[in-house]
Amino acid sequence: MSSSAGPEPRPRVARVVVDVPLAHLDRTFDYAVPDELADGVRPGCRVRVRFAGQLVDGFVLELGETTEHGGRLAPLAKLVSAEPVLTPEVAALARSVADRWGGTVPDVLRLAIPPRRAAAEKRPPAEAPPPPPPPDPAGFARYRTGPALLTAVAEGRPARAVWTALPGEDWPARLVELCQAALSGGRGALVVAPDGRDLDRLAAAAEARLPKGSFVVLRADAAPDARYRRFLDAVRGSAKVVLGTRAAAYAPVADLALVAVWDDGDDLHAEPRAPYAHARDVLVHRAHLASCAAVVAATARSAEAHLLVDSGWAHELVADRATLRAAAPRVQALGADAELARDPAARTARLPSLAHRVARQTLADGAAVLVQVPRAGYAPGLACDRCRAPARCPVCSGPLGIAPTPGPGGSRVPACRWCARPAATFDCPHCHGTKLRASVVGATRTAEELGRAFPGAAVRVSGRGSGVLASVPPGPALVVATPGAEPVAEGGYGAALLLDSWALLGRADLRAGEETLRRWMNAAALVRPASAGGQVVVAADAAHAVVQALVRWDPGWLAARELADRRELGFPPATRMAALSGSAPALAEFLEAARLPADADLLGPVPEPARPGQDGERERYLVRVPRGEGAALAHALAEVQGVRSAKKAPEHVRVQLDPLDLV
Repeated sequence: MSSSAGPEPRPRVARVVVDVPLAHLDRTFDYAVPDELADGVRPGCRVRVRFAGQLVDGFVLELGETTEHGGRLAPLAKLVSAEPVLTPEVAALARSVADRWGGTVPDVLRLAIPPRRAAAEKRPPAEAPPPPPPPDPAGFARYRTGPALLTAVAEGRPARAVWTALPGEDWPARLVELCQAALSGGRGALVVAPDGRDLDRLAAAAEARLPKGSFVVLRADAAPDARYRRFLDAVRGSAKVVLGTRAAAYAPVADLALVAVWDDGDDLHAEPRAPYAHARDVLVHRAHLASCAAVVAATARSAEAHLLVDSGWAHELVADRATLRAAAPRVQALGADAELARDPAARTARLPSLAHRVARQTLADGAAVLVQVPRAGYAPGLACDRCRAPARCPVCSGPLGIAPTPGPGGSRVPACRWCARPAATFDCPHCHGTKLRASVVGATRTAEELGRAFPGAAVRVSGRGSGVLASVPPGPALVVATPGAEPVAEGGYGAALLLDSWALLGRADLRAGEETLRRWMNAAALVRPASAGGQVVVAADAAHAVVQALVRWDPGWLAARELADRRELGFPPATRMAALSGSAPALAEFLEAARLPADADLLGPVPEPARPGQDGERERYLVRVPRGEGAALAHALAEVQGVRSAKKAPEHVRVQLDPLDLV
């Protein structure tokens, strides 16, 4: 019997990214949309689906009417929330980041989208404030092409710059002015800072310059409700500027016109969770995908940032030498460590004569002195006083150390940090020296010594353990800080003393020179200009290239030199490199299955340093390819991970592309 009714319409199809941490399942799966959920399901919303017999979370990537699945589609089990928290741009970015760094989309989305809080979703969307006027270009007038950059951002053009900030620069204000330029054109902006202290300064500058409600701050240490509420303001488009730490690189900013990162060389920008992508690299990649402006900003310059300039992708945003000389403090180097050891003043508070005079004069002038030491604590390690070889336990070869013991009669005998055996006597196996010295005297010990050397002067300590100070009041004081924990002094420091330089320069690290200059310049930038009496004393050999870059205040020169050296040696960022870590059998199986690019260079294996909670010995291989083969390398490694995941391989191999640490 015929019927006048037409054919029954096909059910709507939802393509879902399921939150399953298995490499071979890194794709979308089609589900039928039940009639009772059809009104609420939309792209970007959260759902629950039945997958392999279990209910798992997922995001609807898109809706359609057809499917390539041959059988009956399983229905969506539940609509968790109709809020579209996964925007199409972020979904595309997540897929691209996963492909570039050999990861999976669910791994990226766990970084990009915070856990849901139902109460926050019940709030009605806020209205976006009207666009502000363009910013005053006077702040960027000291930099060549600075005002032109502001204009380009306001007009939505994809200008790209590597900005080297002047010493004493109010960098939070400048970055917020770039955000204001984007807002003035009706567009959005995203700025990523390395830590909470820098983020606080950015937020304060934004409060002073941007319309209320136009920006949000996304930080990992925020309360879950507050973090999700601010995330929703960005998703809904009421806040078009996002300021945050590394996970904010994936923030859903509407009409994105600008991405910026401050102090890109800071290792806090490196994501410790899969797929381990660096925030700077994610933002540069996002600028390419979105065709928007990008600014990589810092007081110093990383080799990766210089590669952007060298390749023509970005231009330099720097001041001329006359402007730089007017803003920079006077920098003096003291000479080689052997000279420091012979200096009688070095025995008092480890300060050579010049540093001692500068500190005393600065305190007498009523200004604060910043003293940067490489490590926190008291005496983290010991070394031979004659040859400076690390002191080792004669029983287990562990490092010797010493710490202050409470009480007036406390013992100060060195002891092993591994087996705790005391070392009442010491005989260096290299030079047979019998005396020990602190390999790196920590901030607490330095503060004690300075207190004795400058009686009556206030001594403040900023660093892990003692607490990180955001700022110090004006007036004479000695401020002892570890790198990255230097507080801002009102009016600037009168002087800075950079101690124990060999502990930074002598590290067995590809980035030792670059990182040392970054730490020194970040501290020196807090000092007053030379015209106002500002001085920086660095306890290092003046002939060293890193010291020369500091004395001349020329981080671009050192970055170019570093990049040239790495090109010659085949090191990142001139090449792309992957680190493979696991047990020897698992690595052998992994490499046998990998279809690496023809130009791949396999290095290793070497023993991998033990990680907390790690069982058994692990090894590491490095795989190096020309930069143009990076995508092929990532695909080959992800392919093997997928095969091993499908076969339920008993041992996991950790794959990390572009690792920060190659030691």
